[in-house]
Amino acid sequence: MNLRRFWAVARKESLHVRRDPSSLGLALGIPMLMLLMFGYALTLDVDHVPFVVWDQSGTSQSRALLAHFTASRYFDFRGTVENYGALEHVIDDRDASLVLVIPPEFARRLDARRPAPVQAVVDGSDSNTASIILGYTLGIISGFNQDITLAQVRRAPGAIPSPALDLRPRIWFNPDLESRNFIVPGIMAVIMGLIAALLTSLTIAREWERGTMEQLISTPVKPAELILGKLLPYLGIGMLDMVIAVLMAVFLFHVPLRGSVLLLFSVGGIFMVGTLAQGILISTLARQQLLASQVAMISTFLPAFLLSGFAFAIGNMPVAVQAITYIVPARYFVALVKGIFLRGVGIATLWPDILFLVIFALVVAGASIVFTAKKLR
Repeated sequence: MNLRRFWAVARKESLHVRRDPSSLGLALGIPMLMLLMFGYALTLDVDHVPFVVWDQSGTSQSRALLAHFTASRYFDFRGTVENYGALEHVIDDRDASLVLVIPPEFARRLDARRPAPVQAVVDGSDSNTASIILGYTLGIISGFNQDITLAQVRRAPGAIPSPALDLRPRIWFNPDLESRNFIVPGIMAVIMGLIAALLTSLTIAREWERGTMEQLISTPVKPAELILGKLLPYLGIGMLDMVIAVLMAVFLFHVPLRGSVLLLFSVGGIFMVGTLAQGILISTLARQQLLASQVAMISTFLPAFLLSGFAFAIGNMPVAVQAITYIVPARYFVALVKGIFLRGVGIATLWPDILFLVIFALVVAGASIVFTAKKLR
């Protein structure tokens, strides 16, 4: 490869980018906008669940149970209802997602040391949220049961028995269980892949549509020099996008960056080369800008969003779909970004994912060069 011709192509593409400030602004602005939207709007946390109570007991025991819910940060007390008709009304109007029904014999059964049933009516229109609300409810009920048991033991003669187990949970890497801490690093991989492919998916197609490809064919420029020269300026833009995304993640969303910054940007560069080459390959095959941009969108954003493990656990997918995820580069980049950001692990742990990205970049870049050579003949 002749470096002089390579730099000439890279300079030509750089001039084109500089003379099109709107496209450059979109290339830098879209990742920031998407990161803001996903970082603030996309959350899996369920807090401040509105709930109401139908307290048919009206005793100190029922008020103690209600106090356990109102003291939790997960629930917001919105009032009481007096019958099942009002209960259905608040659920239908979405004024409450949970309704507790405490029966009249609640206190009497507790005093008699008998099980006291309590009904929890949950809005199941959103199954995931309903499951989380049920988990919160069961946790609070479990705490209330422990308080009742200890109170009964204290009133009984004899020594108070100690519990058989003393569970002290400790959560690593994300102690507050903030969904933003794994959503933001994951969405970075999705955004970077999308922008990289869109940036280069128009390059070769634009040359064919404008008729300038014939001029390039008449020059001594070889396919490898053409592809790599066109890729270099967009690699710089992509890495600038990644710098902005990392700064936003750390300083705006307060996601802890525990690993090596150098390793993070190194694997980001490898991922960028692969996705940029994928965009050029699409551009070479499509030869039309509109078609190339549409194919780039479908082949990068949808697999990265659905099959990378960013939003949905791969282990819960059907076996056939799990097999497809192995050829999605975003799957490996998401694992790398989360590993570096949250767990602070190094190359000794992450090398299999890095190896796949290197192979993907080499294969796709090689395919771009081969197909471009065929098109130029």
